[in-house]
Amino acid sequence: MENEIKTMLYAKMLLEQDRFRNWLLAQTPAEVLNHAYEYTVREEILLYVKEQNLSVEQSKALLKSPCPLSDVFQEFNHRENALAESIQDSIETEADKTIQKEKINSAKRNLAEKQRSERL
Repeated sequence: MENEIKTMLYAKMLLEQDRFRNWLLAQTPAEVLNHAYEYTVREEILLYVKEQNLSVEQSKALLKSPCPLSDVFQEFNHRENALAESIQDSIETEADKTIQKEKINSAKRNLAEKQRSERL
């Protein structure tokens, strides 16, 4: 029973996404680009729901909505600060990793040069 409810929710959201995808495919390229972010986030939401991480109570609550995927997307979209913070953190982390690699490579070069000069 528990998995059936969660599967029903996933199926309902998947159907909603299929309708959105079909609508999107009928749009101009510019309109598709305007909705690319929404499409991607909705796909991520579907992956989460497919993993069945929701409780039965949460699944039942979302099943009551005529468009639970859109509802969840709208809720997420109001929280864009979390995404912005995640992007900022990713940028800073990647930059810091690059700086660290450069420091290590520089230290290795300096050590190799020092060892060469000691041999001479």
